[in-house]
This record gives sequence, C-alpha cells and structure tokens, in this order.
Amino acid sequence: MTETPAALLGPAQIRALAERLGVRPTKTLGQNFVHDGGTVRKIVRAAGVRAGERVVEIGPGLGSLTLGLLETGASVVAVEIDPVLAAELPATIAAHQRDAVDRFDLVLQDAMTVTELPGPPPVALVANLPYNVSVPVLLTFLERFDSLERILVMVQAEVADRLAAPPGSRTYGVPSVKAAWYCSAHRAATVGRTVFWPVPNVDSALVSMTRREPPTTRASRAEVFAVVDAAFAQRRKTLRSALGAVTGDAARTEEAIRAAGVDPTARGERLDVTDFARVTEQLIEHGLTVSGPRERQR
Repeated sequence: MTETPAALLGPAQIRALAERLGVRPTKTLGQNFVHDGGTVRKIVRAAGVRAGERVVEIGPGLGSLTLGLLETGASVVAVEIDPVLAAELPATIAAHQRDAVDRFDLVLQDAMTVTELPGPPPVALVANLPYNVSVPVLLTFLERFDSLERILVMVQAEVADRLAAPPGSRTYGVPSVKAAWYCSAHRAATVGRTVFWPVPNVDSALVSMTRREPPTTRASRAEVFAVVDAAFAQRRKTLRSALGAVTGDAARTEEAIRAAGVDPTARGERLDVTDFARVTEQLIEHGLTVSGPRERQR
C-alpha cells in the first residue's frame, strides 16, 4: 500500500528535495528553509489566512510555507527568483496537496522588479523574507499593491524590532517611519533558530502589519520619505541641523519646522510619521527642497 504524502514538508523531505535539486542554501539569497510543520501552521494562523483569500508569498523556496497557506483553502501567488526552486514548486504542490494545484500561481522574478501579479489582487502578504532584502522588498510591495490589507512576515529579529518600533525607542529609525506610512505594525512572535535549515546565526521574529490610510498631507510619499532619510542620516543631529544641511537654508528650515508644530532641536527619532508629513509640507510651503538617497533603508 502506498503511503499518502504529508500535507506539509518535514526535515527529511526538505533535505532530500534540496539534495535532488542540487540546491545549497546561499547567504547571497538569504536562503534558510523552514522545515517544521508546527512553525508553518503557527505563521499561517498568525496571518489569519482564510479559505478563498488571495495571498502573495515572496521567496517560497522549497515550498514549506506555500503548502501551509494552500492547506487553508486560500489561493497563492508566489514570487521566486531562483529558477531551480521555481521549476520544482508545482510538482511539490501536486505531490503533497493535489487538490491545491489550481489555486497556485508562480512568478519567476526578482521581487523588487515585480509590478503586477496574475489572478485576483492579493489581500494578504505572508512570507519568510530573506534577511538581506526584507525591508526594501516589504516597502516595495506595500507601495505597488494597495490591495494588500494584511502582512505577516518572518524576518531577522532586529529587523522586526525596527519595523514595529515606536518613536523615541532605541530601534526606531527609517524602516519604522516608512512602514508606518502604510501600516500599523507589531511584533507577533519569536521564532527559534532550529526550525530552519541551515540553522541561521541570528534570531527571527514574526511582524504583523495592518494597512491603514497614510497621513493626510499635500506632500507626496516620495517627498516625505526624502525628509525621513535626511533626518536619520546622522542620528545625533537635530532636525534643524540635519534638514538645514540638505535644504541649504538653516533659517528658513527652522521656520518651517516650527510652523509644523515641531521643536527644531528635536532629533528624528522623536517624530512619528504624521510629524514628518507636516514638516515636509511646511518645507515645501517655505520653498525648500530636500533631496537625497531615495528609499534608502537603515
């Protein structure tokens, strides 16, 4: 009698699959594969994925989380940059959850270059994001796909703290403010190192994010983000110094900051995203321009 394959991948299956494909996880692509079914289901539960929903997954790898998402009855569109891994995913799904094949779509592409996805617009993003590109990828998808209502990502614990940090905290910075433009965020859970293969040398955590309206402002997102970048470029500097250095007019910069209801001697880590939006708007009204590295992450 033939044994029915399990719905999810286990440690032995992950290693066997990787060996058959000649896949050696690389630090360059930030590949650490989850091999624990309990952790996969924990992530799916935390994401609140329901049957019939459309979910986008970034970096599905060998398919551990993909199978967990499909198990709920949701449909999944996965974005994978590795052609070897991408080519195997449909077969893995067919072997473990044959009835889910028609609910799966694949995009073979670098997530940073994706501008459209097949099928219905996704309402949720659930992913084990590569450590080295987690923040840029996350912010790119929030910008490009406004259908996303919920996000649940597994990232390096330090990155999770930055994404969810409130103003004034030690870890508050550029990712915190930019994520807050789109969403409210909180750290949902810690994930042990031993559920990955290979075992990473950093801790991981889940970050849960819920879409909300951006601050009401006449300034564009790009303009606000340029001010955020400038404010955090040198953390020890006051807003007056940091922004004055890039506008080229310290006096008018101070006037604009005061007009926004913000103390010019405050540092960037004290301002929330709404404060930054007001400061940006006033800088523009005072005829000042802040230009700098666009969308830079820190």
